[in-house]
Amino acid sequence: MGINSLKILHIDANHPCLIEGLEMAGYDNQVGYNLSRIETLDIIDQFDGLVIRSRLSIDREFIDRATKLRFIARVGAGLDAIDVAYAQRKNITLISAPEGNSNAVGEHAMGFLLSLMNRLTRADRQVKSGHWQRELNRGDELKNKTVGIIGYGHMGQSFAKKLSGFDCRVLCHDLLPDKGDQYAAQVPLDVLFAEAQVLSLHTPLTPQTKNMVNKAFIDRFAHPFYLINTARGQSVVTQDLVEGLSSGKILGAGLDVIEFEKTSFEALFTEDPPAALQALIAMDQVIMSPHIAGWTHQSKERLGQITVDKIKDHFPL
Repeated sequence: MGINSLKILHIDANHPCLIEGLEMAGYDNQVGYNLSRIETLDIIDQFDGLVIRSRLSIDREFIDRATKLRFIARVGAGLDAIDVAYAQRKNITLISAPEGNSNAVGEHAMGFLLSLMNRLTRADRQVKSGHWQRELNRGDELKNKTVGIIGYGHMGQSFAKKLSGFDCRVLCHDLLPDKGDQYAAQVPLDVLFAEAQVLSLHTPLTPQTKNMVNKAFIDRFAHPFYLINTARGQSVVTQDLVEGLSSGKILGAGLDVIEFEKTSFEALFTEDPPAALQALIAMDQVIMSPHIAGWTHQSKERLGQITVDKIKDHFPL
């Protein structure tokens, strides 16, 4: 049974199709892209729905002020900007759209891996500076290698599908059972540690995944490996990553996210770069991008449309 109206506050700019789609369906939308946290708290009790990306933290204080709130829709995959347990206790429906940018993330991870294995960024810099180093930049082939994926939801599955044309073996590990498919065989972590020559992270930020990739974790790999992280920066301890790269245990790293990224995902830090980050930046075998793995023109529209569809499904008018 439908309801008469829902008043929705949008605190982050998204693709125009999002508000247009909701307006066409009869929802009442208000834009607050430039509202501060304090300003948002002052008016949030007027709204039934909230649409966010990551600009503001939706913590207990925020939720307690949102006395009418029925749903929070995150235009993206992760919900780590939201106190999920407390929101659920308050009977607030949480909506996310991992389907919207999973293809973009899979392609970005693929680009990282091929660039690292074929030394493309280093070779590009050298050629442009007048150095023609062929032997130094001899690459690795992906064919016949074993790729390990931790986190086999929409993002991990997208990456595995991209790998299917490269004649490599793909293993996945996930907390949920029966996640394996035609693109990846699900295995315990011990098997992944024993066999993987590439590791790609596709996990949310949780107490279990925070600082997961540390020295002890890295040392458990039987083979030197390439690391790809398009998930959450705080899952990798930067100092331990630097040591792994220096020792040769980690052959290269493609990082779309880093430990020192702000929770809004819009900047790094306000102070001088930490020593570990400075060391990482100086390494030839590291490629970095500013949290853009799911940030394509196509995914922006797809995220908006999926969010519209899910709001309409959960709260039909």
